[in-house]
Amino acid sequence: MTYPPPLYHGTEGENSAIYRPDGTEPELVYPNGTRVHYLSSGASTGGLFGLYRWECGPGVTGPDPHFHRTITESFYILSGSMQIYNGEKWIETEPGDYVHVPAGGVHGFKNRSGEPASMLLHFSPGAPREGYFEGLVRLAQMSEEERTAFYLEHDNHWLEEK
Repeated sequence: MTYPPPLYHGTEGENSAIYRPDGTEPELVYPNGTRVHYLSSGASTGGLFGLYRWECGPGVTGPDPHFHRTITESFYILSGSMQIYNGEKWIETEPGDYVHVPAGGVHGFKNRSGEPASMLLHFSPGAPREGYFEGLVRLAQMSEEERTAFYLEHDNHWLEEK
């Protein structure tokens, strides 16, 4: 494996680092209290990746088994315990655990611990997941056809748990 082609062609480098201090308010808060921090969106990384901090309360939350055709998804547990579905079974994770799901890989995640939990979600390439996260709050108002179109637009393909 070799390095990819250059993304930067200058000779002097540039001052372009982005700093986001701890304590920055999340960009999205769901009615159940789950907080989503848009650390790096696909738009801010030129489509290379998206990175989000997902903080959920003690209630059960998270998507059922599904897969993506166009993106990979990775999970890094920061605090608490999240269950991650690996296509065969739900894995109980703890802080420091990491799970990578290639494109097409069946996965899901749930907080069933009864305690708050947080993790980093990484998507590559950097698809516009913000539209998906924000659209979830409108699902109840959508018709079945609108929900199907919404999921297809955001590359979510739902499966029955095995």
